[in-house]
Amino acid sequence: MAETISSAVSRRRTFAIIAHPDAGKTTLTEKLLLFGGAIQLAGEVKAKKDKIQTRSDWMKIERERGISVVTSVMTFEYGDNVYNLLDTPGHEDFADDTYRTLSAVDSAVMVIDAAKGIEPRTLKLFEVCRLRDIPIVTFVNKMDREARNTFEILDEIEEKLALDTAPITWPIGQGKSFAGTYHLAENAVRRGDDEAERTKVNGPDSNRVAGLLPENQRAEFIEELELAREACRPFDLDAFREGHLTPVYFGSALRNYGVRDLIEALGAFAPPPRAQEADSRTVQATEDKMTSFVFKIQANMDPNHRDRIAFVRVCSGALQRGMKAKLVRTGKQMSLSAPQFFFARSRITADEAYAGDVVGIPNHGTLRIGDTLTEGEDILFRGVPNFAPEILRRVRLGDPMKAKKLREALQQMAEEGVVQLFIPDDGSPAMVGVVGALQLDVLKERLNVEYGLPVDFEMARFSICRWITADTKLELERFIDAHKGDIARDLDGDPVFLAPHEFGLNYEADRWKQIRFAAIKDYQVRDAPS
Repeated sequence: MAETISSAVSRRRTFAIIAHPDAGKTTLTEKLLLFGGAIQLAGEVKAKKDKIQTRSDWMKIERERGISVVTSVMTFEYGDNVYNLLDTPGHEDFADDTYRTLSAVDSAVMVIDAAKGIEPRTLKLFEVCRLRDIPIVTFVNKMDREARNTFEILDEIEEKLALDTAPITWPIGQGKSFAGTYHLAENAVRRGDDEAERTKVNGPDSNRVAGLLPENQRAEFIEELELAREACRPFDLDAFREGHLTPVYFGSALRNYGVRDLIEALGAFAPPPRAQEADSRTVQATEDKMTSFVFKIQANMDPNHRDRIAFVRVCSGALQRGMKAKLVRTGKQMSLSAPQFFFARSRITADEAYAGDVVGIPNHGTLRIGDTLTEGEDILFRGVPNFAPEILRRVRLGDPMKAKKLREALQQMAEEGVVQLFIPDDGSPAMVGVVGALQLDVLKERLNVEYGLPVDFEMARFSICRWITADTKLELERFIDAHKGDIARDLDGDPVFLAPHEFGLNYEADRWKQIRFAAIKDYQVRDAPS
């Protein structure tokens, strides 16, 4: 079994795609799936009598606005490898979902618009990857449109991200004359992704390359390419895996250029599943015993069945259909009777999954984000945090007869990570907290469509929320008793302090030195102070 696990783990590549909105991330995702044989035509696949939507952006609000707001998980094979692709939200209002997703991957593809370069959201996502030492492969997209100078793009990556670059391919032309990619080390050309193999050439001045470009651009291309060879760094696998260097590829996902280069790079360079830090020890991916953690919950993926899927990253061993696993938070056993691999909205039963694989576990509210599942060992995986919301709102429901249904729906949305839910101690109406305003739009849309609950939002008198702890239970209770109108409980029943503004928070922090006010809470912290 150990040898089987070792072999299976070595074939896994689990990666996220990160990008600023409109950089072409969703298009790239579809093309990767196309190569993996998961779909026959980008955007749709025929099944039975109708067409099943297989775009990674499957929620109605995503299709209407052209953005990703939840993480989609897709598993496919290419060559000898199994790929687990996590398509993250690009919009900053969903930063918490993206952060949790990046806890479940071993590498990332950074998509950059060739005309716009490094944009603000790209920079923020990169910093999260850097905090986690996630190696990054860079894909410069949209080379078929007007693009910036190639050297300028490389310089910007190095300057803004403090990341060394090593171009592996070089664009043959750009804009209307973009005709393919030139592999610097191999002296080989690939005109488009329809070509499974690159064609070896004698150099950039060979007829094979020259014929791809207008005559007035050939000399400039040869000069650029020779300069790239002399001036750019060679690729260093160790530097890449340590997060100091990024291999750079050029292409156009929309027009099928460079995607095959990218997927081959992930197979060749991206690390197999890494060891994972737990509270008491480091778990190696090739260990025999199954361990895993929940990084995402998604409800109602199938509107016909009120299902709740916990997305689990397997960290070690083999997760097998029908096995029993210990939910460490509760100490109870649960049966993994129907684990599933996902392809956007489509799914198949997973008979066996290995470290690096992402599987869906159907459940009815048993699993929460941050939960650890094991074959009996009491360990907790860290690093799936909860962030203090930037916006607090009360939910206004038109029909008071549906108040109970609203409470249940809000609880499910909170367990899913769509919003955070806070129940005030003084009995006033519940509040929801979000990182960005677009999350409120998503909540409103989903409550209406999935639960039949049309709602609006009201301003709350609070704008700041912080988790509170103290060294002793008595100290914490003293503070809570003194601030009864400003205390609420989160989904886990942990106390939070609500303040109308920053000044109010700082004032109380100065008065109560023994109370800790935290803007980040680890999902696994459950114990009250003694």
